[in-house]
Amino acid sequence: MTDRSHFNVASYNVHKAVGGDGRRDPGRTAAVIAEIGADILALQEVDMRFGNRAGLLDLEALRRDLGLIAVPTETPFDGHGFHGNLLLVRNALVEVVHHLHLPGLEPRGALMTDLQIAEQPLRVISAHLGLLPSSRRRQTRAVMEKLATLDGRPTLLMGDLNEWRRDAGSSLRPLAERFSSPATAHSFPARYPLFALDRMMACPQGELSDFMAHDTPLARIASDHLPIKARLRLRAGATVPAP
Repeated sequence: MTDRSHFNVASYNVHKAVGGDGRRDPGRTAAVIAEIGADILALQEVDMRFGNRAGLLDLEALRRDLGLIAVPTETPFDGHGFHGNLLLVRNALVEVVHHLHLPGLEPRGALMTDLQIAEQPLRVISAHLGLLPSSRRRQTRAVMEKLATLDGRPTLLMGDLNEWRRDAGSSLRPLAERFSSPATAHSFPARYPLFALDRMMACPQGELSDFMAHDTPLARIASDHLPIKARLRLRAGATVPAP
């Protein structure tokens, strides 16, 4: 192992496996996941919205065919995710998963997963923030407050953050205390991408490169969002001060 490691990371709002053609097709969603080829993949909207909120993906097939393991989540229903959030990892050891209920008008949550990958510590925050700016501001502050109680390992935040602004009015500004400016690419709506709603942000101990939307014919039809992806580089043994 050199003093740096590289990982493929991605985030994808799968829109409950409903594509732009109005069909629910989890197999098509899985095919896009295979195209992405991520080592760490944050998914949003992986469960049905009503009823028993059943999970929509074949997690065993993703493990068998792609080597992607679903991080355990707490859910009282038959779903896969925590408020629809699910993290898939390859060749990583999961240490602990923090389930953070986010404030706001809509039920929202974030998964904070502490893991070891290539013998290095990493925290991955996968989140789906609210539609209202006031809710998003409260939610980003809640994320920062939770981080202040945890150890200072390198951290990557990604998900559908529902924020396209980068100016002083952005609801993501509280995150600037810990993270670099968010990497952006037009990811919504998938057929004609105009808005950068899906974001990635790394702490100073990590560097994102080759950031882009995963724009393929299949991805344009499989969901209302395009996936986003990048290369994450970590400094070996990098940490930040513990709380």
